[in-house]
Amino acid sequence: MIPVTRLPVLFVGHGSPMNAIEQNEFSLTWEELGRVMPRPRAVLCISAHWETWDTRVTAMANPRTIHDFYGFPRELNEMQYPAPGSDELVELVKQKIKSTTVVEDQEWGLDHGSWSVLCRMYPKAEIPVVQLSLNRQLSVQSHYLLGRELRPLCDDGILILGSGNMVHNLRMVTWEADAGYDWAVSYDADLKNWIEKGEHEQVVHYEEHGKPAELAVNSAEHYLPMLYVLGAGYADEPVSFFNEKVIMLQRAFYLLYRSLDLDALFQPGLK
Repeated sequence: MIPVTRLPVLFVGHGSPMNAIEQNEFSLTWEELGRVMPRPRAVLCISAHWETWDTRVTAMANPRTIHDFYGFPRELNEMQYPAPGSDELVELVKQKIKSTTVVEDQEWGLDHGSWSVLCRMYPKAEIPVVQLSLNRQLSVQSHYLLGRELRPLCDDGILILGSGNMVHNLRMVTWEADAGYDWAVSYDADLKNWIEKGEHEQVVHYEEHGKPAELAVNSAEHYLPMLYVLGAGYADEPVSFFNEKVIMLQRAFYLLYRSLDLDALFQPGLK
């Protein structure tokens, strides 16, 4: 394990809920992450699947496992991820976020954007997890700035995990082809280039980038968790990508690291 002064921030393209139970290149990479990353005291997850009309954090002692999907095998629907909550992390989030009121939520829990990834990273479910909602009333820029407000948590042993997709348009999914639409591949490449250069404003203002961005960000909820991760990081820090693959014509499954040497972290077969 590589010693670091602070934890990385991660953005995961969570893809299909089946990654929670299938052995594939994505789930195997997530398992490797859990083994080689510095162990967090707790996880703050921003999932694409929890949108609210204010800014909320799960504040219950034992958040429920939410099966917010349909048509999947019984094994997946019966899966539980009994990670505890964290009063301490809830208070830290409320202290760090000054730009809006943070409401303690007792109803939600952990949706599949969180637990389908975390069950592979930390299968014992012993690390406390708190979810932060996506406030529909905030501007895209405000979501990015919330990530910046949360940045100090990385110095306090907290893993900030964004779960969504860089390119996400379910209306355009086709099951026959094995390559991405030109617009998806184009915008995906632009995003990667901007992130590598630290040009976060380009990523934030996606609506300025024409038709490819309009199609790639068909609805913003899967895109916004990435902005929290970018905001929590630093533009001049090293960034690495992996699990880069077209799935149902959406190139997803990216992880964004900071302050880590990925070549030293990962086995060759998992890069």
